[in-house]
Amino acid sequence: MSSAAYNFSASRLNSSVSLSGGYSTRTSSVRSSSVYGGSDGSVVRVSQAGRLKQGFQLNETFDNGFNVSLNEKATMQNLNERLASYLNKVHELDKANAKLERQIREWSDKKTVGKRDYSPYFATLAELRQKIKKASLENARIILNIDNAKLAAEDFRIKYENELTIRQSVESDVAGLRRVLDDLTILRSDLEIRIEGLKEELVYLKKNHEEEMATLRNNMTSSSVNVDVDAPPQQDLSRMLEEIRTQYEGIVEKNRGEMESWYKFDKVNQQVKESTQVIQTSHIEISELRRTLQALEIELQSQLSLKAALEGTLHDAESRYSLKLSQLQGMINNLQIEITQIRTDIERQDSEYRMLLDIKTRLEMEIAEYRRLLEGEESGGRGHGGPEKINQSTPLPHYHCDHHVTKNQPTMAFVFKCLMEGHVKKL
Repeated sequence: MSSAAYNFSASRLNSSVSLSGGYSTRTSSVRSSSVYGGSDGSVVRVSQAGRLKQGFQLNETFDNGFNVSLNEKATMQNLNERLASYLNKVHELDKANAKLERQIREWSDKKTVGKRDYSPYFATLAELRQKIKKASLENARIILNIDNAKLAAEDFRIKYENELTIRQSVESDVAGLRRVLDDLTILRSDLEIRIEGLKEELVYLKKNHEEEMATLRNNMTSSSVNVDVDAPPQQDLSRMLEEIRTQYEGIVEKNRGEMESWYKFDKVNQQVKESTQVIQTSHIEISELRRTLQALEIELQSQLSLKAALEGTLHDAESRYSLKLSQLQGMINNLQIEITQIRTDIERQDSEYRMLLDIKTRLEMEIAEYRRLLEGEESGGRGHGGPEKINQSTPLPHYHCDHHVTKNQPTMAFVFKCLMEGHVKKL
């Protein structure tokens, strides 16, 4: 159902009482109220008007005076009833205004965001943060220990593999050196045997040489005796000696060469031993350098793990504080929206309050006007022995009401009901 807008206009209350000719009296009481409403362009008019017209033309003076007195009393009673109704409505409006102000204060107190005391939670939060920090550090330490253990295990595995490789290399070198040593031992035995044979041959040659020399000496001592022997001609002794000398010199050179080879072999053995020591020293240095390299790699891995753990902790802290910041920003936005809504409601209620205050002021003015008119009627009646003419022309303010109108509802009561329910807007 679409809402209707009604225009209430209580035009004015006119009362006139006149005496003509002393015997004719006319009293006119007019009260009119109109309601204009429109929905979807239509116009509805509900009017309630009561007009009381009484005219008496009596021939007797007593009857005329009595009727005038009755009309005055009825008019005064009507005005008194309306005044009482106005006063009651004013009191009701005052009560409604006080109630509305109280509701506004209560609503403002409920909606006002007070400063909460979070101090009791600070100690708990600090303790929980400390525990979380300790747990994070403990977790990082455990992760670091695990990484260090993994790196140490990997280091030991690498060391084992390196040592195994070195051991296999040394074993192969030892096996090669043993083969070389066996070959050298065999060669040495062969050379010793050859040396012994050469020594025996030298002794044998010396013995033969001495025998031949002794034979030659004997032959030379007995060369004065001429003995003819049927024998082949003798060879040249000097040539034979030269050949023997040459042969022995060759043997000596050969033995000297073999001895030099033997001495060279000793030098080679010495060089091999020195080279083996140098190689072993180099292997030791290489092993130490490998250990140093592995230790540096382990330290590097541990530092990288520590860096990764710290970066993870930093990322978690950034995520946590970003979430808290977004939550706080959302709370701030919600509070700003609520504050804006509260301000809008306060402005609306302030405008309604001002409207009601204006209505109250106008009603008080109308009541004062009615009171003044009533006092004027009483003073006029006492001064002239009866009211000759009373004119009351008090315009009521025009209002706009968003309330549904019924035809059977009294106009003034309907106006006050609209005022009480807050549906009236001043035009």
